[in-house]
Amino acid sequence: MAKSAGKIEWSCVWGGCAIVLAGCIAYAHSFSGPFVFDDGASIKENPTIQHLWPLGPVLSPPANGSPVTGRPAVNLSLAINYGLGGTRVWGYHAFNLLVHLLAGLTLFGIVRRTLAALPKPRLAPTVGPKQMSPNAVALAAAMIWTVHPLQTESVTYVSGRTESLMGLFYLLTLYCFIRATEAQEPPAGVAGLAKSPAVPARLWLGLAIAACLAGMAAKEVMVTAPFIVLLYDRTFVSGSLRAAWRRRRNFYLLLGSTWLLLFWLVAGAGTRGGTAGFNTRVPWWRYAEIQGQAIAHYLRLSFWPHPLVIDYGTDFVGPPGELLACGLVVVALLAATLVALWRRPVLGFLGAWFFAILAPSSSVIAVATELVAEHRMYLSLAAVCVLAVVALQDLLGGKSFVVWIGLAAGLILLTIQRNEDYRSAVALWRATVQAAPGNAAAHNDLGGALLAGGSPEAAIPEFNEALRLNPLQTGTYNNLGLAYGKENRVEEAVAQYEAALRLAPAYEDARRNLAAALLKLGRLPEAIAQFAEVLRREPGNADAHKDLALALDKAGQLPEAIAEYKEALRINPRDAEVHYDFGNLLLRGRQLLDAIEEFKEAVRLRPGYAEARDNLGGALLETGRPQEAIVQYQEALRLKPDLVEARVNLGSALLETNRPEDAIASYRAALLIRPDYAAAHHDLGVALRSVGRFEEAAAQFDLASQLEAGR
Repeated sequence: MAKSAGKIEWSCVWGGCAIVLAGCIAYAHSFSGPFVFDDGASIKENPTIQHLWPLGPVLSPPANGSPVTGRPAVNLSLAINYGLGGTRVWGYHAFNLLVHLLAGLTLFGIVRRTLAALPKPRLAPTVGPKQMSPNAVALAAAMIWTVHPLQTESVTYVSGRTESLMGLFYLLTLYCFIRATEAQEPPAGVAGLAKSPAVPARLWLGLAIAACLAGMAAKEVMVTAPFIVLLYDRTFVSGSLRAAWRRRRNFYLLLGSTWLLLFWLVAGAGTRGGTAGFNTRVPWWRYAEIQGQAIAHYLRLSFWPHPLVIDYGTDFVGPPGELLACGLVVVALLAATLVALWRRPVLGFLGAWFFAILAPSSSVIAVATELVAEHRMYLSLAAVCVLAVVALQDLLGGKSFVVWIGLAAGLILLTIQRNEDYRSAVALWRATVQAAPGNAAAHNDLGGALLAGGSPEAAIPEFNEALRLNPLQTGTYNNLGLAYGKENRVEEAVAQYEAALRLAPAYEDARRNLAAALLKLGRLPEAIAQFAEVLRREPGNADAHKDLALALDKAGQLPEAIAEYKEALRINPRDAEVHYDFGNLLLRGRQLLDAIEEFKEAVRLRPGYAEARDNLGGALLETGRPQEAIVQYQEALRLKPDLVEARVNLGSALLETNRPEDAIASYRAALLIRPDYAAAHHDLGVALRSVGRFEEAAAQFDLASQLEAGR
């Protein structure tokens, strides 16, 4: 028996290694993919993940409707990532893959232990010399599940970890329960599954409750875990619900108590920013009707995973006939599951697993922003994989393992190919638009990716198409305005911002962008009025105070501008940009000592701020401190060697300290970078004249005059 048990354990080790290796191959090229979709709200704009201690803020993610809202376990995992590597994206991808691989290994353990302990007559196929062993069936099912391209949204998309992390805790809850039952009643005559005295049943049950509690803090789908564990007990262990409850009532009461945490988190998250619940723009009955088509679509993708789409929008909804046909298919499968729970409990359990895990998001509780989402199949796919492996094994016997190896290899290639879409935001949204051309949000996101990548001319058609498909998409008007602004089509940008504000007067980003565009056009009173309106709505907005100060400065209202800068710095004293801008205003107003203090503070907050050091040098030079100015200019040039203004200013400071040859060298260095810099030619002429090189000086003065005249 010991020899046999050792052989079984080694086969498990090699099986686990095979799953990990296959998963690593499938996702090896996904680590460089950027943050996309909701990653901005979850990570880049999430202040609660920037410090691991104290834990209070970390476990209180922002209630802004982002993927982390009401999910403290996910937020904590992101905070750990941030603490280890800031926003370096590869660490987030590595964590996601680690979670997914652990989930695959846990699924392997669940299926292996279930099949090994199952009496032969209760599940076709039986385990015999011509069939695969329980280990082989479990390995095939877990590997197919791990490398299936339908899982990429939950693994490669960083914020998709809400699904994979919940999935790991869900599987661990069931796995720990299985180990507890084995410790209580080791399966008779099954090698490798003997009772382990080192880990008592109570500890395994406690771990199951802990995993369930963690899952409740990861995602709401975990709500079905206690039900699935009870159904597993009834199907594979106790034989009936009554017997399961009678034998482990206290355990189920504790397991069910984890719902209290979930209910508290859901209550705190509310409607997730108006995107989920019964009060969304999608009625519950309409959402339920659409989910019939969605579930049928998920099943198709399970067997033919193409095309895969990260955002289906509302374009997915088919004609009434298609909705009816898909609904009938899903109802038939659900009815078959209910019958099987009575007549064929093992098959019924697989069906219940599939439908129960989908139920929270694919039934009547509307998720208005995601009518269809592939990540919902993360755990439900396990039932499909197990059933498919077992069915084909029953058909082909032991030879089926060769088929599954080939299938796994094919799925790995498809997953690698799908991960290529995640290599950049542009590639991802271009693939999405190709698969769902009627999705206005996808066109908007493609435009946003192109704009962020420095291609506003390519972004504009995408924004226009998004607005053609959905003229009420206020964010797209704002984005189109930004694109027009990048193309210096400022009047057109103003029109887009105004359109956004007509639809949503409280859209402050659009109002600030409108004010900035008006400022650029020189329409100062209108710009000032818009900035003032932003502050009327958001008096504590430091950026708006800074923007208003800039507008007032341009309008010549210096006292008012100074007051706005001071208010901006009162709200956020650590903004180096505001200190810099305020210093420039004071410098122009000849308040030199105050300007020096502002520039010094900007440099203290951001030691690498070359422009602030350059202007600090200018203020020091004007107060008769040329040696200190030279130090600042030299440091600015060390930080930014191509800062032409600093080279010219350094020349002036050197000339003032009677070092004309050094000044000439500095001016010439500036002109190598910018040959058409008229002021540098003039100052070089002054330096040349000071050392008696009059002809060269005259040539420089002539060049300066020509450049000035040619402006």
